[in-house]
Amino acid sequence: MKRIKRLIPLILFVALLMPSLSLARERSLQAPYPPSPVIKNLTWAPASTISRAAKGADTWPLTWADDDSLYTAFGDGQGFSKVVGETKLSLGFSRVDGPATGFTGTDISSNGQQLGDGAKGKKASGMLMVNSTLYMWVRNANNNGQQCQLAWSNDHAKTWSWSNWKFEEFGYCTFINYGKNYSGAPDNYVYTVTPDSPSAYNAANQFILMRVPKDKITNESAYEYFVNLDSQGNPVWTNNISARGPVFKNPGGARRSGITYNAALKRYLWWQGIPHSGDEKTSGGFGIYDAPNPWGPWTTVYYTEQWDVGPGETASFPTKWMSPDGKTLYLVFSGDDYFSVRMATLEIGNEPPAEPTTAPTKVSTVVPTAKPTFVPTTGPAGQPTVQPTATPRERDGRTRP
Repeated sequence: MKRIKRLIPLILFVALLMPSLSLARERSLQAPYPPSPVIKNLTWAPASTISRAAKGADTWPLTWADDDSLYTAFGDGQGFSKVVGETKLSLGFSRVDGPATGFTGTDISSNGQQLGDGAKGKKASGMLMVNSTLYMWVRNANNNGQQCQLAWSNDHAKTWSWSNWKFEEFGYCTFINYGKNYSGAPDNYVYTVTPDSPSAYNAANQFILMRVPKDKITNESAYEYFVNLDSQGNPVWTNNISARGPVFKNPGGARRSGITYNAALKRYLWWQGIPHSGDEKTSGGFGIYDAPNPWGPWTTVYYTEQWDVGPGETASFPTKWMSPDGKTLYLVFSGDDYFSVRMATLEIGNEPPAEPTTAPTKVSTVVPTAKPTFVPTTGPAGQPTVQPTATPRERDGRTRP
């Protein structure tokens, strides 16, 4: 009895502490940005209506091409044909035709095909057609889960050319997609987002934004990096990669993503997976964020730690499958290792969408005195971990972190 009495103060202390711990956990599960002022609600079609194809393959970045097809790439699978006994590809290519409610997928024989399992094989993280040329960001460019490399094709993914440079700083680059063959883009730039980390597997604390003139996509020295917003709310850009700043902050939550522009609503829709200790193909969550410009301000459309089905490792809303009023969309995601398609409907509020800012040109020449850093979180078991580099290095005359 005396021992129990001595434990009473400890028991009371723990009881008082538990609500605080519970509240802290609840806050940690909240979305990183406030609700959208434009999109009031997103409703998913029943899980039973999800269309699935290409069993056993994932990734699926998409772009709307000049021939009205969607072009995509898959990883760790056999694509739509799935020939029994055929070797799985780390990087394969497909064309998707028809509406979201009745699409067909056709695999493309290509010299860009890659072998390799998991982090040891190159995989697509972004796809974009501009002026009838298909561009692709490839992750795992060092065949160890790190770095991005650019490739491009002038014959609809049959043959590919590869850049002789890589982004060693970034691990999951993906393009911002607009309309058919890049129609509807607000200016003459191509935009890319990526977690501020060299790894495609470990989460970072923030995303960064870069841009390049659409006629110089293959020229590394033509890229500019978002720094911040000036006092008038205009974006500041720099050609010094070390001076880059965050376009989206989410400590420990910046990982794989897909982003497209909803022209009818004048809003960018950014799908971001939430880091998950399990297998995303069968369980997990994500956030969907919107903004009038690629540099924000970002707000939250939808956020869940646990979707009713597995979301897969990445997803996006193809612009081809958006309704004329922008209120009906289809999410393409790699849940259960399929090309999975699910309809979503948006409820729009009374506040009119903000007008996008066009043709931003302000470029900063400021060089920071300290390099930006990131703190990667632990990835799922068996996946590579990355530490920030300790010393700067030179490439093409520029100091990089």
